[in-house]
Amino acid sequence: MDALPSHHLMPLADAGARLSLLAERVAWELSTLAYPARDWVRPRGDDVRDAVVVGGGQCGLALSFALRRARVTKTEVLDAGAPAGIWLRFARMHTLRTPKHVTGPELGIPSLSVRAWFEARYGEPAWAALTKIPRATWQAYLDWLQGVLELPVTPGWRVSAVAPEADDLLSVMAEREDGTRARWLARHVVLATGVDGAGEWRVPDIVTRSLPADRHAHTAQPIDFAALAGRRVAVLGAGASAFDNAAMALEHGAARVDLLARRAALPAVNPYRWMEFFGFLHHFADLPDAQKWRFMRTIFGMNQPPPQETFSRCAAHAAFHLHLGAPVRTLRMEGDAIAINTPHGTIAADFLIVGTGLVVEPALRPELTAAAPFIARWRDRYAPPVGDEDAALGAFPYLTGDFAFTERVAGQAPWLSRLRSSSFAAMVSTASSGGISTLRPSVDRIARGITRDLFLDQAEADHAALVAYDERELTDLRLASEGTRPW
Repeated sequence: MDALPSHHLMPLADAGARLSLLAERVAWELSTLAYPARDWVRPRGDDVRDAVVVGGGQCGLALSFALRRARVTKTEVLDAGAPAGIWLRFARMHTLRTPKHVTGPELGIPSLSVRAWFEARYGEPAWAALTKIPRATWQAYLDWLQGVLELPVTPGWRVSAVAPEADDLLSVMAEREDGTRARWLARHVVLATGVDGAGEWRVPDIVTRSLPADRHAHTAQPIDFAALAGRRVAVLGAGASAFDNAAMALEHGAARVDLLARRAALPAVNPYRWMEFFGFLHHFADLPDAQKWRFMRTIFGMNQPPPQETFSRCAAHAAFHLHLGAPVRTLRMEGDAIAINTPHGTIAADFLIVGTGLVVEPALRPELTAAAPFIARWRDRYAPPVGDEDAALGAFPYLTGDFAFTERVAGQAPWLSRLRSSSFAAMVSTASSGGISTLRPSVDRIARGITRDLFLDQAEADHAALVAYDERELTDLRLASEGTRPW
């Protein structure tokens, strides 16, 4: 477990003053890097945004910041949730899974880094003692980042559709819980909607067919863990989220927790840690398709273990039981109990938590309903060698290097080039998992793609402006003496 869990972090007595000084430093650093500061994007009308970002989490905030630094300021960030971020809504780990020195949302500005904020609030010794950042602390950092940069996020709007409009525009339809609806027109739209932003978290059919809805939940859904005290809980899956939820049940007093994994052994090596070097993160998207496919086949085949601290969090409880090589054969209700049959026998439970990952399928997302029939998948663009076929990889959208969707049939939906996704759907095309470690290169590429397209759209108008440009720098042609000649 982390040396300084979030509930043990005590802000310094002068944290407020230190954070004020840090904010001043942020303003100074941004002012020194403000060149060129001139607004340059030609407006398309009062009601047209240059970019609408769907999702106000870490990627949405960082992208809003990146566009602002590029002087693309007519933007909108819409978020479905309340102002409290996703890290407080359903993430259940104690700490982030990435190392504490991870960077990304600060976009290379030292005073905006999580370390600068953490040390201002808790002190340098606390940072030195930290191994991984507590998730609630990370959310507090993101909240500070949004505040100090004055990044506007409009909460409470769930986007229900993105569709093409006339004049190369996109319409973004959204509604609130009270039924209020609104529409935004945009030149570009980015779906920064989290890991499941081009699909959904998967609950196997055997679960939904066999159990009442109130007897199971996915790890991404709300779970009343207090109600599991004294109960028997089964968990399907062996990833980090499955272990996180098992730990939550144990810590809330579950009488017994059985975690069932299909694999005969848990993976011990994490390929996502290997990926964390500049060349791979920033330039994987530049590889030819054959090499991308080989890398992804290897990474997906290696799978990802739970972090050691997450495993140990479960193993510390005598009520925790790990079952390897235990796929579910049958699942049924026996009286008031859940009966889970595996090759090693039958396990009885009162509640089932499903941690079996997600499925990438754009048609499952309402905001992608209009786009889904036209989106190219990897299976449409690349035929792997015999023996290297992979239906799961083939289902991923085939994205450009700046995360834009592409057409399955050329000419049918050219508007897809203005629709981008930073979700896990981008993994095969760009190596971006939607997580923190891939945040900076993802945001850089998306922002660069948007600014490129905006400039190309107005290049002819800019050339006309250049021809008409007559702001003189040389205004005094007097010579030093009348006898001097300019040769």
